[in-house]
Amino acid sequence: MIPLKGLLFDLDGTLVDNMMVHHRAWQRKLRELGLDYSLERVKEEIHGVNLEILERLFGDRFTLEECKQIAWDKEAAYRDIFASELHDRTVPGALDFIRRAHELEVPMAIGTAGPKENAYFVLDGLGLTELMGHVVHSGMVSRGKPNPEVFAQGAHALGVPLEECVIFEDSVTGAQAANNAGSPVIVLTTTHQEEEFTAQRVDAFRPDFQQLRVVVQSGAFFLEY
Repeated sequence: MIPLKGLLFDLDGTLVDNMMVHHRAWQRKLRELGLDYSLERVKEEIHGVNLEILERLFGDRFTLEECKQIAWDKEAAYRDIFASELHDRTVPGALDFIRRAHELEVPMAIGTAGPKENAYFVLDGLGLTELMGHVVHSGMVSRGKPNPEVFAQGAHALGVPLEECVIFEDSVTGAQAANNAGSPVIVLTTTHQEEEFTAQRVDAFRPDFQQLRVVVQSGAFFLEY
C-alpha cells in the first residue's frame, strides 16, 4: 500500500484511452505542415504542450499567433473525432475509483498537458468536474512535462504536499514528471508498454483502475494496488 494525502491525475491516456486519436490528429496536421511522420514516430516524439511541440519541430518558422491557430485546429479536430467515443473509451474502473475517493473526501486534482477546452470536454462529459478539487491545464503552466509544474500547481491548490500525492500517468514524460516531483506514480499501460519506462521509477503498472482502491486506516488514506 502507498500512503497518500492527495491524488493527481493526468487525463489523456490515463482516464480516457484517447492517445491514438491525438496521435492521428497530429500526424495529419504535421503532414499539412510538410512533415511526413509515421504514426509510430508521432507516438514516440510528439508529446507535451502544443506550443512547445511546434517550437521544437519548427523553430521560428511560425509566429506565436500562427502556432496558436495550428494548435487550435488540431485540438478541435480531436474533439470532433472523439466526441462519440468518449464514454466507450473511458479507462475501465476510472469513474468508480474517482467516485469512491470523492466519497472518502480524498483531495484530487487533474494535471494535463492538454488545453482547457480538451480538459473540460472530457471532465464535463464524464461528470467528473465537480469531483475534482482543481484542474490544471496547459494554459496555466509555463513549463510542460517532464517538468512537474502541472502537478505542483495541483497539489498546491489542494493544500497537500506534492511528494505525498500519488500521481496517475500513462506516458514516459508524465512518469518522469512524477519522478521529478518526488511523488509515487502508477502508470496505466493504455499508451506505452512497461519496457519503455526503464529509465523511470514506477511504483506499479496497471492496465486500468479496476484493481486499484483507496482505503482509510487510522484516519489516513492509502492506495491499494
